[in-house]
Amino acid sequence: FNIASYALFTMMMAQVCGYEPRDFIHTFGDTHIYNNHREQVELQLSREPRPLPTMKLNPAAKNIFDFTFDHFELLNYDPHP
Repeated sequence: FNIASYALFTMMMAQVCGYEPRDFIHTFGDTHIYNNHREQVELQLSREPRPLPTMKLNPAAKNIFDFTFDHFELLNYDPHP
């Protein structure tokens, strides 16, 4: 969840500063999987990856405080069941 939030915030900051967002690089300090999550992890890893969706921001937002929920559009999202 945090990765998606940080990536979206990076896109927002790039837009209001007049830049194009590029790569979002995130480092994990303590990544682990609990034993009671093993079944869900195995299911996730067994799935064939699907094409990534695209996030579209309304270019009318010129200030970081101008953004509202309506300024965001997620295109071509095709989740697994």
